[in-house]
Amino acid sequence: MLKNDLRKRYKQLRQSLSEEQIDTLSLQIANQLLHLPIWDKTYFHVFLPIEKQNEVNTEFVLHLLSGKDKEIVVSRTDFETLSMTHFLLTDNTKLKVNTYGIPEPIHGISVPDEFIEVVFVPLLAFDQNGQRVGYGKGFYDRFLKKCKPETVKIGLSFFEAVDLIEDVNPEDIRLDYCVTPERIYQF
Repeated sequence: MLKNDLRKRYKQLRQSLSEEQIDTLSLQIANQLLHLPIWDKTYFHVFLPIEKQNEVNTEFVLHLLSGKDKEIVVSRTDFETLSMTHFLLTDNTKLKVNTYGIPEPIHGISVPDEFIEVVFVPLLAFDQNGQRVGYGKGFYDRFLKKCKPETVKIGLSFFEAVDLIEDVNPEDIRLDYCVTPERIYQF
């Protein structure tokens, strides 16, 4: 399928989920993460969900990381430069929802891209080859290019993989894993 078709289809599928279903599926995803070989890492980048888009509720992932004493990194987006700046999430971090519905840190302790060892990547759909479809602005592809090559890229999805995303381009960064409520895909 083509990215635009997948965007439409999976936005509709996510909108059909109730708040209770989102929380249940998100908890199942967080539990699956325990089976990944990532727990020797220190710096974990987590996206904060856009509630109106029915994204995976990463609150469960945050609790998991906090319980394992990991350094949690969140981002602020700049829609003019299409870039992201990263900050350590601490008890003192103040968050504000931007005009796109993304909770973001107002300020805080800056974290360079090269420090980040694991990135939980938001997506709408993904395929059997580890390619993903996001909202189409390329924020995560640009961000992941700046990370070290060994940075582990993990997609989080309510739904299983499609066979193939037909219009992948050379700028797209492939996932290492994608975690769904039912299973872990390794690419």
